[in-house]
Amino acid sequence: MAKKKKFYVIWEGHETGVFDSWNECQRHIKNYPGARYKSFPSKEAADAAYQSDSRDFIGQNAPKKHISATPVSHPEIIWDSIAVDAACSGNPGVMEYQGVDTSTGDQIFHKKFDLGTNNIGEFLAIVHALALFKRLEKNTPIYTDSKIAQGWIKAKTCRTKLVRNAKTAALHQVIKRAEAWLKANTFDNEILKWDTSNWGEIPADFGRK
Repeated sequence: MAKKKKFYVIWEGHETGVFDSWNECQRHIKNYPGARYKSFPSKEAADAAYQSDSRDFIGQNAPKKHISATPVSHPEIIWDSIAVDAACSGNPGVMEYQGVDTSTGDQIFHKKFDLGTNNIGEFLAIVHALALFKRLEKNTPIYTDSKIAQGWIKAKTCRTKLVRNAKTAALHQVIKRAEAWLKANTFDNEILKWDTSNWGEIPADFGRK
């Protein structure tokens, strides 16, 4: 069996960017003090990571790899897409969201907050995907299993009732930036509802139900 191809992101090195071979990656990091680099299973995941902060993928703050739901076979699913979902330990509680390649389940992005709600996570995950694809100039469809988040995106407003205090101030700042992005940008990406009853759990599901 052929070895699965990997893509390499260099955030700090003699040359930065996304590279499709380890040999090329090595040339750009060799003898570079403090080089920051990491491999990814797909070009899309690597492109997304390169647009993000390296600390989201390397070091203490890097997320543990999540096992996404196994993609189901269904003729109506658009496989060339991204699926997003959120999870919350309590509501409110520790909240995280992620975006994965619908066809493979490979994680493309992941964020975690000390205190939030599931609906906020669903909303931010969609905005994260929209902003990412805007930078990449791609009209990739986005799947969500949240009607509430779809409604908030349409209204360009996160209609949360989460109290703003010292513990939630940072998250409210992120929400404010997301709302501002929606009001300042247009996009062609379709935001599609994942049909959980017929297709099973969305591929970005955290598997905690």
